Amino acid sequence: MKFPSPLVEARLIRRYKRFLADVLFPDGTEMTVSVPNTGSMLGLTEPGSRVLLVHSPSATRKYAYSLEMVEADGGWVGINANLPNRLAAEAIRAGLVDDLGEYPTIKPEQRYGTRSRIDFLLEHPERPPAYVEVKNVHFMRTPGLAEFPDTVTERGARHLDELAAVREAGCRAIMLYIVQRTDCTRFSLCSDLDPAYCAAFERARRAGVEAFVLGCHISADEIVPDRLIEMEF
Repeated sequence: MKFPSPLVEARLIRRYKRFLADVLFPDGTEMTVSVPNTGSMLGLTEPGSRVLLVHSPSATRKYAYSLEMVEADGGWVGINANLPNRLAAEAIRAGLVDDLGEYPTIKPEQRYGTRSRIDFLLEHPERPPAYVEVKNVHFMRTPGLAEFPDTVTERGARHLDELAAVREAGCRAIMLYIVQRTDCTRFSLCSDLDPAYCAAFERARRAGVEAFVLGCHISADEIVPDRLIEMEF
């Protein structure tokens, strides 16, 4: 996915209220920008960090700039939680995720389970439907090891249980993690930060839910899913 216009560099002053940040532009201007990520962004909110912003002026937007990337550990990290579904769709169509590219129909945001929407429902005339849930990953504590989640996510655990129910009903169920960093070659779940999520993942695995992890090439011009990453159980 290429950005439609060049990203704008600034320095992070602080992030607050989950969806806001104050930044300092090179000319000394301070501005409040939106943060399209309601998670903790653990390890990515250090004051003074270089950041890249998307400029999207509009009469309907309160903030003209939104935070897109943060520099951490010597490289850019994508924090936009709205991008992974677009990246996942690109990767599926490109044949990067097992045989999912062979499904001719991809339907986004379909209702399923008790009160959820699946990110993608894939349909094939000769195969059971495949339900694909996508999660954004940008947390790293150990060099080369991406981890999820970076905080407790009851909603994420519920999604895993609903995927397990879908699989037990005879459909295919896939958990797809999108790592928006270039410095990770492995992936693991954070059992210390959210043991309930890890327990839900184990239940899902036993039920036959599949899991894949996608790494991305990231630059100031684009974010492109380009490889599968090893998952450590």
